[in-house]
Amino acid sequence: MRFLSPRRTWLQRLGEGMRRHGATIRAIQWAVVVFYLGLVTVPAFLPLPPQGAHLVNNLVLFAQFLFWGIWWPFVMVSMLLFGRLWCGVFCPEGTLSEWASRHGRGKPVPRWLKWGGWPFLAFVCTTVYGQLVSVYEYAQAALLVLGGSSVAAVIVGLLYGKGKRVWCRHLCPASGVFALLAKVAPLHFQVDRAAWDRHGPEAPVNCAPLVDIRRMTSTSDCHSCGRCAGHRDAVQLALRRPDAEILASRPQDISSGPALTLLYGVLGVATAAFQWTASPWFVALKTAGANWLIAHDSWTLLQDNAPWWLLTHYPDAGDVFTWLDGLAILTFILGGGLILGSLLLLANALASRLTASPRLTWQRLSMGLVPLGGISVFLGLSMLTVTLLRGEGFLLGWVSDARVALLSLGATFALWLGLRLVWDATPSWWRRLLAFLCYALGPALMATVWIMVFFYSGKLDHFVSF
Repeated sequence: MRFLSPRRTWLQRLGEGMRRHGATIRAIQWAVVVFYLGLVTVPAFLPLPPQGAHLVNNLVLFAQFLFWGIWWPFVMVSMLLFGRLWCGVFCPEGTLSEWASRHGRGKPVPRWLKWGGWPFLAFVCTTVYGQLVSVYEYAQAALLVLGGSSVAAVIVGLLYGKGKRVWCRHLCPASGVFALLAKVAPLHFQVDRAAWDRHGPEAPVNCAPLVDIRRMTSTSDCHSCGRCAGHRDAVQLALRRPDAEILASRPQDISSGPALTLLYGVLGVATAAFQWTASPWFVALKTAGANWLIAHDSWTLLQDNAPWWLLTHYPDAGDVFTWLDGLAILTFILGGGLILGSLLLLANALASRLTASPRLTWQRLSMGLVPLGGISVFLGLSMLTVTLLRGEGFLLGWVSDARVALLSLGATFALWLGLRLVWDATPSWWRRLLAFLCYALGPALMATVWIMVFFYSGKLDHFVSF
């Protein structure tokens, strides 16, 4: 029986339609590129919004809301629902890098560029730097961070690959996060290895993100562009259970890189980056530093003469960071990320050890936290959305309930995955119980962190003051 039957489902037809209408997809891609370049570039050369400006009458504020309040939060949602469809059809950097690689030098990808730690390192550095220059608040900072990333994507495309997305596969700061969130997407391109092998000599297919389609079992690297749909009657767009890929994974499928990106990057550094502005712990840290400097008659770090591209410096808006601010932000984000990531790693490592099963490594068990990681990033990004809408006078009384619902959904899904992974690893009831209880400390920790920020920040501030 052929894998792709003559009576194709609507999803199969949709996938094959993406392949047939490649020209339409390319037109969409370049339309997004033009829109993206305008959204990032134009506001950077406009004056800061005046007092009393609104989204509807100020392009800078409108672009800020559209880009950071709508665009990025729902890109993360799309990863959880549709896999990396954003990367394959809409991402402007992917389009630019692939286009550049068609006209570039076409050099082979060097070994140093294939290092698996680049996505994690790029994500952490971009996240921290973005907070230092206030990338969410100021258009110049957005142009610097995002424009710089786009320029780097074009340069990599001009140097390496031939019609491939080398930047996306190895260096994109968001690629590691996207690869994780796509693991729970119910929509994916499914490959039937047996159907593939029944055909004769392999016909080439241009897989821009350099995926070995024949052996593809994960959505992590697939950009869902549709170019391989129907190839060799073995590839189809299909639905699956959101827990299918993680539960079917093997220890050799999950390396330390993605696991550390999830624990220390998505759930660690990103969480701390989203929360430092509302954290009384940050205020206490900065106050203690300032008191120490004053007591020792040291004033260098209290100066606010850093350039805007290194630390936030917008005197006209009354927003200027001192060197101490920058150091405190750096310490809080990296220190908080290290603490959160280490606690999560410890819980997963201990749970894995308690199962006494080589089938359940801490790396594989940590993938159970992917849904919570996706919800956590969305909650963090949507904080600006809520702030901007409230500033416009919108009544958002439902936001607290929505946050609780999303957090509960992410935590419940994570607990379900952990329970299934632990259950299948060992037949021993007491090992199952102890291992699951250790694993459950991770979701409990992350839920507590977000609940404290959303509902108890005032009480925590009073506690810290003492």
